[in-house]
Amino acid sequence: MKIKQLIIYVLIGSCLSSCAVPKNNEEAEMQLFVADLMNRMTLHEKLGQLNLPSGGDLVTGTVKNGELSEMIRKQEIGGFFNVKGIKKICELQRIAVEESRLKIPLLVGADVVHGYETIFPIPLALSCSWDTLAIERMARISAVEASANGICWTFSPMVDICRDARWGRIAEGNGEDPYLGSLFAKAYIRGYQGENMKKEDEILSCVKHFALYGASESGRDYNTVDMSRLRMYNEYLPPYRAAVEAGVGSVMSSFNIVDGIPATANKWLLTTLLRNEWGFRGLLVTDYNSIAEMSYHGIAPLKESAVRALQAGTDMDMVSCGFLNTLEGSLEEGKVTEEQINTACRRVLEAKYKLGLFENPYKYCDTLRAQQDTYTAQHRVEARKIATETFVLLKNEKKLLPLRRKGKIALIGPMADARNNMCGMWSMTCTPSGHRTLLESLRLAVGNEAEILYAKGSNIYYDAALEKGAVGIRPLVRGDNGRLLDEALQTAARADVIVAALGECAEMSGESASRTKLEIPEAQQDLLKALVKTGKPVVLLLFTGRPLVLNWEDTHIPSILNVWFGGSETGDAVADVLFGKVNPSGKLTTTFPRSVGQLPLFYNHLNTGRPDPDSCIFDRYSGNYIDESNEPLYPFGYGLSYTNFVYGKLRLSSNILFKSGELTASVTVTNTGDYDGYETVQLYLRDIYADISRPIKELKNYRRIFLQKGESQEITFTITENDLKYYNSELQYVYDPGEFEIMVGTNSRDVQQERFIAE
Repeated sequence: MKIKQLIIYVLIGSCLSSCAVPKNNEEAEMQLFVADLMNRMTLHEKLGQLNLPSGGDLVTGTVKNGELSEMIRKQEIGGFFNVKGIKKICELQRIAVEESRLKIPLLVGADVVHGYETIFPIPLALSCSWDTLAIERMARISAVEASANGICWTFSPMVDICRDARWGRIAEGNGEDPYLGSLFAKAYIRGYQGENMKKEDEILSCVKHFALYGASESGRDYNTVDMSRLRMYNEYLPPYRAAVEAGVGSVMSSFNIVDGIPATANKWLLTTLLRNEWGFRGLLVTDYNSIAEMSYHGIAPLKESAVRALQAGTDMDMVSCGFLNTLEGSLEEGKVTEEQINTACRRVLEAKYKLGLFENPYKYCDTLRAQQDTYTAQHRVEARKIATETFVLLKNEKKLLPLRRKGKIALIGPMADARNNMCGMWSMTCTPSGHRTLLESLRLAVGNEAEILYAKGSNIYYDAALEKGAVGIRPLVRGDNGRLLDEALQTAARADVIVAALGECAEMSGESASRTKLEIPEAQQDLLKALVKTGKPVVLLLFTGRPLVLNWEDTHIPSILNVWFGGSETGDAVADVLFGKVNPSGKLTTTFPRSVGQLPLFYNHLNTGRPDPDSCIFDRYSGNYIDESNEPLYPFGYGLSYTNFVYGKLRLSSNILFKSGELTASVTVTNTGDYDGYETVQLYLRDIYADISRPIKELKNYRRIFLQKGESQEITFTITENDLKYYNSELQYVYDPGEFEIMVGTNSRDVQQERFIAE
């Protein structure tokens, strides 16, 4: 075996000068295969492997089917995306492996962000389950369905930390916390890639957007990002690194600049940090057209931008065709080297090898699987169950919820019967005709026991032009505003209780959906105020892809249930929670502000030298506002239940954490209410004095537990030196001996505190 291994290494030779030494025989055989293939490729064919066009079925693309087919025959593309339909995809793959010179198979990508046809809640909602196993199951089902329909590469997960709710893409991520974000990143990757991507239902994952995209200035999409290395390492980079440690097969660079240089061409980011420091060895792809868009950043025209992107470590060019059309000339001019092109080409080919495409190019072209494994009853059951875990009960005055199945219930609002809006953003592969609306689900749930009345009540916005921009690809039929309100009030007058389905429509969050005003749109606010004036009890079902400003709603609405966008099974999942079949258990992973003027707003912030002594009273020369509290409306980790959880006294095993030792923190939690339910017990730490200013608290652990009514459970957390570490002023990952504060509670605000000394 050793002789065989040595022979393989010798055969690979100088072609692998830029690669790490193979870790095992399987990897060595991959490198030998790829080296042999590349020795037979022309320069133009190598550049073709670096080219990733959009097929154009799902989003406007750069090439049409005929042009795409011809490029495949010439081996001018390494893959494509945005094509739906197993037969179309299989035909394009057939052309690649039967009608091209070297018969190199294609990567087939798609934005399978929260499901393929069985759509799960949007990622921000999924994170509010605090359930890593549920997220892994979601990703596993997504991979099963996508792979059955010809997709072998998903541009997911998005792990950008976001603290500014104006940014629409907050809906695609896991919230504001790096610890949770890291756990969820790993869960997504396990679900998508499985054990080793060898099975027919395991696909290549792509973590995005590298890096810092969620910190875009003013919450405006595609905007500038500028921050210190300290903030990067301690607050924004951990989820990306966790993805690399979990073995993610590909990474997508971000649109924004980092240190003044677009991420696509930032060598420190893509090579020094990602590859050299973190050890990433997979495929690095740009975001949509980002090489060409570097010219708008004032960096360079396309030809020079392609050079800079390749030199920085980019392997694959999405859409711009900059690598394919310009690098040959740049090589002749000595601006790039053949070794740089070979390195990028090798990584593309290795990704295909790891997916098993060279062994079986038709691995993802089983039309029988497409029929059997797509939107199955089993998948729908799982999606419905997971959706119920993501809903966050924000308020429940006088225990209005759960509703009883009796009398007349008025369901009112533009989201009540909006079939094409239940799935939320990034769900172009779904088939809305197969989904129930909220209205249909509620009527099914109550049967003959109650009557569900319905009225739309309002448009999304009063202004038709504004609404057109908001609804995007998911249009809603508009009505006369006055007539809609009259119909709603007439319907409400006949009801015993009102359920208002309001908030955002699906495309008001996601890519290119930034907002400067985060209240529920005025047309819907006026409807809600009119419903409250009827004197009937009102439940607000809040549809949203981001934190909203809900000051009036929190003051005047008895019960508020945030259902986000729950996916294809939204209607049934909402019915399950609304009528008490399931007890809501979601906890916020992003802070809800009182005013857009507070943004960015997040729980794990640094203190000022003049901290606010009283958040309710303006104190001049303190770090506060004249016209608003510093405090959020709903804090990170917040979420109510239909039952009550009572915490006993927090106990520490010791007030000293010895070097290389551990201590435990324990608390007993009791369900004193009338329903069984889940509670998420959260542990936070604060470093009192350190080399640099440290956050006022940081989530370090949690337990999601199920308690039957009347049941108690002791929860114990173990704290070690690793929980205390951070990147100091020299970017060393250390901790400072001294005093620490430990906090345990039901959210980041309502906690018990104890202190200990770390030696």
